[in-house]
Amino acid sequence: MASKKDIKRYRANLMDELNSAALYRALAANEKSEELAEVYRRLADTEQEHADTWAKRIADAGGKVPSFHPSWRTRTLAMLARRFGVDTVLPTLAGIERSATSGYEEQPDAADMAPVERSHARLLTQIDESVRVGRGGAAVARIEGRHRTAGGNALRAAVLGASDGLVSNFNLVMGVAGAAMSAKSILLTGMAGLLAGAISMALGEWISVQSSRELYEEQMAREREEIDFDPQEEVEELVLIYRARGLGEPEARELATRLMSDPDTALETLARDELGIDPDELGGSAWEAAITSFLLFAVGAILPVLPYFFTSGFGAIVASAGLSTAGLFFIGAAITLFTGRSVLYSGARQILFGLAAAGVTFSIGRLIGVTIAG
Repeated sequence: MASKKDIKRYRANLMDELNSAALYRALAANEKSEELAEVYRRLADTEQEHADTWAKRIADAGGKVPSFHPSWRTRTLAMLARRFGVDTVLPTLAGIERSATSGYEEQPDAADMAPVERSHARLLTQIDESVRVGRGGAAVARIEGRHRTAGGNALRAAVLGASDGLVSNFNLVMGVAGAAMSAKSILLTGMAGLLAGAISMALGEWISVQSSRELYEEQMAREREEIDFDPQEEVEELVLIYRARGLGEPEARELATRLMSDPDTALETLARDELGIDPDELGGSAWEAAITSFLLFAVGAILPVLPYFFTSGFGAIVASAGLSTAGLFFIGAAITLFTGRSVLYSGARQILFGLAAAGVTFSIGRLIGVTIAG
């Protein structure tokens, strides 16, 4: 007989599965490739089957099956997929599936579902990698024309960029406010901190992306020389790659030979399959990355400074702390897109750490200010 604790766990599992099914359906609705859309629909069907299993267990235990409303995370990820493309949320979704695997492995009555969730995580990771760097042969045909706009998890980078700006400038503003400086001085310091931090972030991102582009260009040039010098050797390398992906010797050799028959196609194929480079992007635009980093940092950094445009004194300090607290909670809530934790828990934790750090810098500023004045 299932206990109340078991029924509560069944309900949590049911909601997780229904949210996953809803998210997969949203991905299918926004996926341009019909083949991949069908993959997402099948994943949704599997998650729905799991949900039906948990619903039946709840009913069999005498519990009430709850009505379903998509969670905040599901609605947000669906919106991001609709607005920025399915590729944007794939890394996050793969992480959700890995988390589900770990959760089911700890539940004896759900052990048979863990391998399925693990398979989903691997599949999503494979799709994400395929879209990011491109694939040869049949895989290229399935995802042709689909490329990521930025490497790695762009959502995570956006959240962390805004968090860096908010936390660093909030501490800076509180430090100089503790030293009892004038509102004008605090405003000037806060804006200087915003610009210095944002420019530093932008410059670092520009150098990183530009260096990657130059490295990719050098690798592409070397690969072109190798194609011209020894094309048969490149055919053999492609054969090994395709055989490692599951093709038989005849199919792998036929595909590799056909792709190498055209020099331009050969270079693009080798760049994607051997080097892991997308020739159309070469790591992305350095200027786009720099501007994005600048803006994300600035969005967070402006919050603690805003009140000083309109007021001063203790009221400005309270308003700055209030706006920063709201920003910290929002960032903590956004982090739950990746962690799956409670919005309230993650937001409160972010506020606690942020206010604790600001309290320390305010106290140090007050101590320095009193020392200088004395």
